[in-house]
Amino acid sequence: MQDIDRSGRAAAGEGDALEGALLTTLLARSTADLVVLDDRLRVIWAHGAHGEAARHRVGDRFGDGCLLDDPPAFEALVGQARAGPEPHLLRTTGRRTGSEGPSRSLLLTAQRLDGPDDGTPLGVLVAVDDVTEGERAGRRAAAVAAVRESVGRTMDVTATARELVDCLVPDYAGIAAADLVVDVLHGDEPPPAAEVEGRPLRRAAVTSAVTLPEHASVDLRYVPPRTPFGRALADMRPRLVDLDSEVVWLDADPEWNRAVRMAGAHSLLIAPLALHGTVLGMLTLYRLGGDEPFCAADLETVAILATRAALTMDNSRRYQHDHTIAATVQRRLLPQTARPRAALDTAHAHRVGRDSSCWYDTIALPGARTALVVGAVAGGGIESAAAMGQLRLVVRALAELDLGPDELLARLDESAARLAKERAALPTGDPLHREPLIATCVYAVYDPSTRHFVTACAGGTAPLIVSPEGRVWTPEVAPGPALGSTDLAPLANSVVSVAEGSVLALRAGGFVREQELADAPLRGALARPGLGLNELCDAAVYALPDAALQEGAVLLLARTGTLPPGHVVTADLAHARTSPAEARDIVREKCAVWGIDEDIARGTELVASELVTNAVRYGAPPVRMRLLLSDVLTCEVYDDGAAAPQLRHPRTMDEGGRGLYLVARFAARWGVRPTDTGKVLWAEQPLHDGTRRRPASSSPESPET
Repeated sequence: MQDIDRSGRAAAGEGDALEGALLTTLLARSTADLVVLDDRLRVIWAHGAHGEAARHRVGDRFGDGCLLDDPPAFEALVGQARAGPEPHLLRTTGRRTGSEGPSRSLLLTAQRLDGPDDGTPLGVLVAVDDVTEGERAGRRAAAVAAVRESVGRTMDVTATARELVDCLVPDYAGIAAADLVVDVLHGDEPPPAAEVEGRPLRRAAVTSAVTLPEHASVDLRYVPPRTPFGRALADMRPRLVDLDSEVVWLDADPEWNRAVRMAGAHSLLIAPLALHGTVLGMLTLYRLGGDEPFCAADLETVAILATRAALTMDNSRRYQHDHTIAATVQRRLLPQTARPRAALDTAHAHRVGRDSSCWYDTIALPGARTALVVGAVAGGGIESAAAMGQLRLVVRALAELDLGPDELLARLDESAARLAKERAALPTGDPLHREPLIATCVYAVYDPSTRHFVTACAGGTAPLIVSPEGRVWTPEVAPGPALGSTDLAPLANSVVSVAEGSVLALRAGGFVREQELADAPLRGALARPGLGLNELCDAAVYALPDAALQEGAVLLLARTGTLPPGHVVTADLAHARTSPAEARDIVREKCAVWGIDEDIARGTELVASELVTNAVRYGAPPVRMRLLLSDVLTCEVYDDGAAAPQLRHPRTMDEGGRGLYLVARFAARWGVRPTDTGKVLWAEQPLHDGTRRRPASSSPESPET
């Protein structure tokens, strides 16, 4: 074993041999050209990379062996190295003297060489490393990483195409364009490669590092088969094209190709967006000006990019297809036409969302009242749309019972609980089995005769009220638990008196997504008293954030009115046998004043007589009758009896029991609703010719007339 002194160095003879062997091994494995320069940048020692012959000769200037594109930057690098012992780096471009082709990417490292004894500078060592291939590989890897990170953040095909081209320009390409098969944009199945010829493609997204002329390419295009584009779609393989040599097919899209050539495009990559033998579209990448052209290694990279993008786009397409079906179901389950309501104008804004199924409804109630309903079911897809339709039908059925808003929502919650149990009973493999049914609903009733607005909320948000002068305020409405939740807090009614001409705004979904953020722009949009309801709906949608629109939103507006003077008549009647005759006289007199058709007037007389008879015989005092003239003629009879009557069919020999039977025959609708102290029997007569129907009674058990 050789002797080692205390400084860690070998003995003189053996140390020189060791250092020589070490230097020889390091130089043989060096990946850079090594050059030692004097003060005048002349070569005093040189060694080639990988054991090759040195590119520089002793006595020549550095620039004689390596032509740099920026010589002053190199001189500054050497000057910095002379100033201190630290190494200095410079990334630049150049090429070896006598070599062909474009400039290469070079990494220059300069460091001062000091003498072993007194530290006198002996020269500057410059290492020249060709990093062109490494930079190319890093550029390709960065492009793949950018696509993996940035593409697929939405479930929209067009947005995915935009993400794809945006993340590739300008780092990987100067111009990027994505063209998609029109069927794919509609959410339909992409065609197989054998059938893609002749299919129209639509330019979904294009991004350029330079300004392109407007309308440089038509939106809809057909790809000729005898072009690199057509061939790439036909065999689903990417193509590398040198635009400086292959120009025969450029007339296939002259306007676009003229624009990219004017932008300095010289190299083109074409990759089909293909998946499982089907073609979704095409990705085209251009390099411009002094940027190096694409090479064969880029073919593999662009294939990876296109496959990743195609997978994301296909997922978005499938989601969009399902969303289209769900949106169609939602629209079919909502009111198709807006029916006029007594003393109330309505309008709505409804956006089908991806994260909720919103619904709205307006329901005519007896006494010229109108029920306003908005709600939302959490989750998207066909299942939420179906649940929304079920809940809406339940609300309509319960509204026929003329329940108060709080009681109606309590019964609606019971129906939601039954639907939730049906979901839980599904097989465990069904995705719906794991999704709870959570919904919100706001139910409000407006009475034009009193201008009272009665509201209850099941998980929803209190309505906004806009005064005729444009002041927006929120009434105090007791919040209630959402439908389907385990919260057993009771629901409560809130009664608000509003001025004539006020606007009631009920909303769900995106309009209450973030109440503190959504209320401010919504209030500003609604505080415009000069606009009509449809214009207010548009203004509210314009103020809604994009994220809220994607979630789904519904806004129901109603402008309040009152019945004209003289169209409401109230009469207090005695609890006596003479009251039916008195009621007939009142009806006859008012129908004559209102100009009601004689047949309708006689029918209303009979209806009023029977309702009063029922109140006198089975009810409790006081008895009061009210006539309302709106789009229908309504007769209401109030009494303090708790028991509600029930329609029955009397037998031939029965002396009584025909009262409500006659009411049902002559009235278009009739029913009973409870009050705080008793009940109201009501019946409606249409003011136009039409077929009268006989509705069922709205109470299950009651005394008979």
